[in-house]
Amino acid sequence: MATLIRSKLSNKLSNAATTVTNKSQAKVSGMFARMGFQAATDEEALGFAACDDLDYDHRQGMQMDILAADDKAAVAAEGGGEGGAAGGLDGDSHYQRDGTGPSRSSSKDGGSNELSEVRPKITAWEAGWNVTNAIQGMFVLGLPYAILHGGYLGLFLIIFAAVVCCYTGKILIACLYEEDEDGRLVRVRDSYVDIANACCAPRFPALGGHVVNVAQIIELVMTCILYVVVSGNLMYNSFPNMPISQKSWAIIATAALLPCAFLKNLKAVSKFSLLCTLAHFVINVLVIAYCLSRARVWAWDKVKFYIDVKKFPISIGIIVFSYTSQIFLPSLEGNMQKPSEFHCMMNWTHIAACILKGLFALVAYLTWADATKEVITDNLPQGIRAVVNLFLVAKALLSYPLPFFAAVEVLEKSFFQEGGRAFFPDCYGGDGRLKSWGLSLRCGLVVFTLLMAIYVPHFALLMGLTGSLTGAGLCFLLPSLFHLKLLWRKLQWHQVFFDVAIFVIGGICSISGFIHSMEGLVEAFKYNIEE
Repeated sequence: MATLIRSKLSNKLSNAATTVTNKSQAKVSGMFARMGFQAATDEEALGFAACDDLDYDHRQGMQMDILAADDKAAVAAEGGGEGGAAGGLDGDSHYQRDGTGPSRSSSKDGGSNELSEVRPKITAWEAGWNVTNAIQGMFVLGLPYAILHGGYLGLFLIIFAAVVCCYTGKILIACLYEEDEDGRLVRVRDSYVDIANACCAPRFPALGGHVVNVAQIIELVMTCILYVVVSGNLMYNSFPNMPISQKSWAIIATAALLPCAFLKNLKAVSKFSLLCTLAHFVINVLVIAYCLSRARVWAWDKVKFYIDVKKFPISIGIIVFSYTSQIFLPSLEGNMQKPSEFHCMMNWTHIAACILKGLFALVAYLTWADATKEVITDNLPQGIRAVVNLFLVAKALLSYPLPFFAAVEVLEKSFFQEGGRAFFPDCYGGDGRLKSWGLSLRCGLVVFTLLMAIYVPHFALLMGLTGSLTGAGLCFLLPSLFHLKLLWRKLQWHQVFFDVAIFVIGGICSISGFIHSMEGLVEAFKYNIEE
């Protein structure tokens, strides 16, 4: 009799714990869904870059997952359809590498439409398109300038950076997974921030996420600045006879960007993303076609085996910055139909990027040799230059809202939307409208990018500085460090060697590139160099 009573009491406690667990998991899963952890378009790809500070909720979710795992046998014994439905509420943290995982369903208390909604997954080709957009953008226009100061070593670095970034992208995704009791890989983290927080736990559980968020904000804002700089540069060199300076063109471009401050989503902008990417591809083809037409006068003797020690570190930053995509890879992989195809997707996207970037940089430098400018289209003849540059300006202006909106979201969620931990009141009212200080924040960010573009109008130097400061950190240093920290006991000796080597080499390149980029900017100010 006592045994029967203890058994019934144990079952009731287990059922109560399961109910509480599943309700809490439903809330966490709904929060992840509202945060936008999926990507089939450039609009949703912004959610990748704006990785949220979810350290507290993540740790709570992990504790609830452990409770649910312990009570799984008891729930199965109940055999009720209601319990089975509740058991499926494992949220987004359980996508497995084979593409399977618990399906979403509504909670026992009725649930919500967001939880019951089946959200579409993306194919490996769509994921590859997103990665290609990130690493084949406008900033390839600065690669010939990297060859100018690096010669054949610059070409080698284009290949080397592709290999390393592909590898660090894979090990970053490996940090999202842990083995369960059956030895299966289960996804227990969802973002770059989650990985950073896991590495810093338990002493500083939120420190890693703050570091990653700061690096992301810097990179996103610098990307916006580069778009304004390149717009002013291209317009100035397209119409050199007009009495308008490069700074004035930058102001005109920024005036066209002010409506970005009122954006609530990127549905309208994302419609042009495919067209912009195709236009940029056509522009690259036109530049290469022009270079091939002058193949008879290519200056092979100008390609050096030695490097410019002072300026080559800047080239390293330029090359690294052109490959940055790690900030959105965790969410991208989590929303693939078959996450097992992620490695293959990374391989072919980076191989294609390596080939295209290497060919573009080499043929452009062979055509203009020592006359190669920071933005290669400035070397084109006047007639072709104007047409090509106008397309590039249109692409730059339409690309600006993407990193801008991502930076705004990170800032708002870090300082305005953290509940009791927020530094300032929420930017949005109860009706969802943007409040005055929220609008001021956005307008201030637009004006800040303009001021930086006016006072630091040096495309290559800014690109090298950003690549050395945040690009190397997010692509080289942090992934290798996190891989060693989280998976140390499971790594083979050659994996440890690769991670340590990447960390050391990345650190040296980052420090030297940052120092020389700053020296270049100081020299440009000292001698009042405009370009």
